[in-house]
Amino acid sequence: MVSTANIVVTVERTAPLDHAGVEICEHKGVGHPDTLCDGAVEAAARALGRAYLDDYKAVQHFNLDKALLVGGLSEPRFGGGRITRRMKLFVSGPVTTLVSGSPETVIRQAVSDHFAGTLKLEDGLIDVVPMLRPGAPCLQRVNACAGMPLANDTSFGVGYAPLSDLEQRVLKAAELLKSDVLRTTFPALGFDYKIMGHRIGELMRLTIALAFVDRYVVDAASYFSQKSAVETFLASHLGEACTVRCNALDEPHAREESGLYLTVTGLSAEQGDDGEVGRGNRINGLITPGRPMSLEAVAGKNPASHVGKLYNVLAHRLAQSIFDDLDGAMTVTVRLLSAIGSRIDEPQLAAVDVCASDRLSDAQRHRIRERVAHGLAGLPALTREMIDGSVPVC
Repeated sequence: MVSTANIVVTVERTAPLDHAGVEICEHKGVGHPDTLCDGAVEAAARALGRAYLDDYKAVQHFNLDKALLVGGLSEPRFGGGRITRRMKLFVSGPVTTLVSGSPETVIRQAVSDHFAGTLKLEDGLIDVVPMLRPGAPCLQRVNACAGMPLANDTSFGVGYAPLSDLEQRVLKAAELLKSDVLRTTFPALGFDYKIMGHRIGELMRLTIALAFVDRYVVDAASYFSQKSAVETFLASHLGEACTVRCNALDEPHAREESGLYLTVTGLSAEQGDDGEVGRGNRINGLITPGRPMSLEAVAGKNPASHVGKLYNVLAHRLAQSIFDDLDGAMTVTVRLLSAIGSRIDEPQLAAVDVCASDRLSDAQRHRIRERVAHGLAGLPALTREMIDGSVPVC
């Protein structure tokens, strides 16, 4: 049984974020250069985890959370343009050798499958360059131990619940932009989009950068007509208090492609935009400057022993679970801190901060501690969920 000695529960009465006068939050879509990097290395980490389970019956030491996307060049044209320089993705990290094959081959295939499945990209548009080497011997040991893995970093994870109204609308807009309903109606929509939301009082506004695919746009009038229709569609699903504006850089009277957000592939990376792991969404799909959050690059990290990954996922799960179970709570924040070399289920600190109007009873505090302990004990099962791809991390 996990010890509850380092599980601290506190109560505060600070008003939740919804009561603040202003708020900002952001979401980077699946084709944004930073999210593209996150998605690629997470797909590679899942594939490498499965390969280690097949070869060794346990996940071995690796980390693939360093990746850089170098943008290409293109010439968008109404009706269809061309790529003039391909994009290139460098994936760097320490890995353990495989018995059954090459880690480089596993990574290249996983990234290629991710690009084809998630972004509908043709093979070869992005060159994948793995840059791998063995990890430090002392770090290799954390995965080699029997039983519960040891933390391979001194790091922390943080999560909160519930989401604010603005955060929910930003995520809803993201889901709409990915939806088959919208994309069937507007095939010109690319997968590269960024949603910046802000709230002043009760009024919310979303400013969206949304790439259009040139072969589905015959001229400037078609572009502006489709853009206006997309804005109307999104606004109709987000409520009257929320307004939407797409592609604010467009020249209002443009007649040429250069004045519009037009692409060949639906990605800004084809036009020189670079991307990097860890610069995008946190584990809940948002970038939230008004919230407590970790700056860890979760995507690509080892799902068995890297607490920078495990603790961030678990902290959000615990915060939501505790909030749902606790009458009178306005917000719940969970912070988990590891120590390198310690068992992953034995953090240095597990802090649960509850914002509530009343004090917590001893029974409520006990229930929270037990819930945290249960979550920590279940980390190996969470590892398997992440390898199976049932836990989105970017």
